[in-house]
Amino acid sequence: MSNRLKRRDVLAGAGALMAAGRAFGQTPTPPVPPTPPIVFVTLRTEAGNIGMVLEMAKAPITAGNFLHYITEKRLDGGTFYRSMRAPTPGGPPYGIIQGGSDRAKPRFPPIAHEPTTQTGLSHTRGAVALANGGPGTATSDFYICIGGMEGLDAKGTEPGFAVFGHVVDGMDVVEKIHQMATVEDAPNPAMKGQMLGAPVKILQATKLGG
Repeated sequence: MSNRLKRRDVLAGAGALMAAGRAFGQTPTPPVPPTPPIVFVTLRTEAGNIGMVLEMAKAPITAGNFLHYITEKRLDGGTFYRSMRAPTPGGPPYGIIQGGSDRAKPRFPPIAHEPTTQTGLSHTRGAVALANGGPGTATSDFYICIGGMEGLDAKGTEPGFAVFGHVVDGMDVVEKIHQMATVEDAPNPAMKGQMLGAPVKILQATKLGG
């Protein structure tokens, strides 16, 4: 039998198997593309654009959660609402800005905690991390570090907070938001004096490539 006939017979056999699968209600499963080690995203805000890298390989649960909020458009219409400033007399800006999803849109369930001791990431300048009220409670609220905040890393019995990315463009926008006027009132006493008087809206959050 020629190679040509053999190839024809193989193709015919494959077609017959696919047809049989469809007859039993089964369809071939397409291959799942591998998750890239990093993903680039942009937050377009009223104060300017902030470009981030999400560490999909190092912090797959936390970065994947944030990307889920982006792809489902849950961050669109959200805000940066908090500016925490640590005292650094005569030094550079230091602290965090905090934001979250549109409160009119449902949040996804809380995710498991990925400590920095596990991911190898750290609260360096421009680090992006997920806010939480304790391990296993984090949803959509996140913050960006202005200056190194390594004290928020996990250490010993302290779980710390989960870093999942870092700012690669627009730190000037982050610092501009950080310096905006705050008010004394706060829903949480620990945030007194840290809430922005005019929260900065996240107009659109997008992943590079759609």
